[in-house]
Amino acid sequence: MIEIRHLSKTFGRKPAIDDVSFVAEDGRVTGFLGPNGAGKSTTMRTALALVRPDRGQALIDGENFARMRSPMTAVGSVLNPRSAHKSRSAYDHLCSLAQMNGIPESRVKEVMDITGIAQVAKKKAGTFSLGMSQRLSFAAALLGDPRNLILDEPVNGLDPEGVKWVREICRYYASQGRAVLLSSHLMSEVALTADDLVIIGKGKIMETTTVSHFIEEHSIDSIRVVTPQPDRLTAVVTTMAGASLQPDPRRTDLPEQARAFRITGIPLTTLADLLAREGVVMYEFRQEQVSLEDAYLALTHGEAEYRSRTPGEVPRPLASPGRGTPADGRTAIGRTAGNPMGGGR
Repeated sequence: MIEIRHLSKTFGRKPAIDDVSFVAEDGRVTGFLGPNGAGKSTTMRTALALVRPDRGQALIDGENFARMRSPMTAVGSVLNPRSAHKSRSAYDHLCSLAQMNGIPESRVKEVMDITGIAQVAKKKAGTFSLGMSQRLSFAAALLGDPRNLILDEPVNGLDPEGVKWVREICRYYASQGRAVLLSSHLMSEVALTADDLVIIGKGKIMETTTVSHFIEEHSIDSIRVVTPQPDRLTAVVTTMAGASLQPDPRRTDLPEQARAFRITGIPLTTLADLLAREGVVMYEFRQEQVSLEDAYLALTHGEAEYRSRTPGEVPRPLASPGRGTPADGRTAIGRTAGNPMGGGR
């Protein structure tokens, strides 16, 4: 279990984290989300005694990481994929870590097989791609068969197979009753991997919840309709009290003359019966629910430190913090509980 208790840290005059508290429970994957500069990495590094907090404390299984006699069996971390010395081979890097922590050399070969880098064992870490460096960092994290994992953007640089493998590692460790704290910018992966969510913005915890509850709380169900009769559809929907109709520009591969709309404020069956009675032609008619990404963006819209815009978009002031009205999308929350480790306790 990873416990973060009232952590605060200021660098110079800039607060990085302010009274941050949450728990990453055993047997669960906790997704740690927030915009760039929100304080995710500072929190994780503080938990691993790489940053000294101004106030508060972080505990791994009830202990301070800096005081642990066998830290690599307590927690494995992926913080910086380029952490290995450039002139040292992958095998020598892992062997040095194993020797310093009383881990047998046989475990080095195991984790190299697990992470898929056995074939490049003798290559220097400085020649590795970002994806291979990420795998080497993961191999180091798994050396001690740790009871907890702290992973900061672990899928950066990985190909789709590698991303899937990280997901399976996280689910496997959780299935073994261990705690996994995972930060990622890939909302689809968090939705597929995490059980719980901790959302941080500008150094403060905004929300702690489960993935399913967060999506449900921030969802606004809508109905997507594609029709070659947009005027007729509009006339019908505007007669319904409480109904709202908006253009849905997400897809451009529509049949000629067809237009897509997103309709809210009316039950699916009611709208279907009404459009059928009025003879409105429909090419597409389906209900949609907000995705984790949409819900997250709606919540953190005003918390982003760095804001980009598409070419031609008129700059707008940042909205004040709030949930807003999320765009629509479909969510796919799955679970993979296989054993990617080839064993384990």
